[in-house]
Amino acid sequence: MLNNMLVGILTMTLCLLFQTGLILLASRYYRRREQWVNNPSFLSSLVVVHGVMLLLVIGNIVQLTIWAMLFFILGEFESVTEAIYHSAVNFSTLGYGDIVMSDTNKVLGPLEAINGVLMIGVSTAVLTTTFQDSMRKTMQARQV
Repeated sequence: MLNNMLVGILTMTLCLLFQTGLILLASRYYRRREQWVNNPSFLSSLVVVHGVMLLLVIGNIVQLTIWAMLFFILGEFESVTEAIYHSAVNFSTLGYGDIVMSDTNKVLGPLEAINGVLMIGVSTAVLTTTFQDSMRKTMQARQV
């Protein structure tokens, strides 16, 4: 179990580093389209917010794929597709329970769920901040 905890924490750290890089990428994307946000058109602001959201969603999918590959490498699943499905259920904390891991590695499931809750929460915070900032700037542009 100690090995699983170590592997899980290392995987969580890898995901956190990836999420940090993705937030920087999303921030750069947003800043480079600031002229769209400083526009009185709500549509142009929503396009920018949608781009940020897409980057964050892709990032979460990559993270659950990292966990899936770990499960596959550990021999928990016979196919990558099954590992990705199981990982998506864990990462999103749905917890269907229709597919379970062996007793040897099952502690990795809750660790992935903790990781997923945190990373989805970070994504939500970034998206909310982006949306609020873009709407504020669009409203200011409409008043000029």
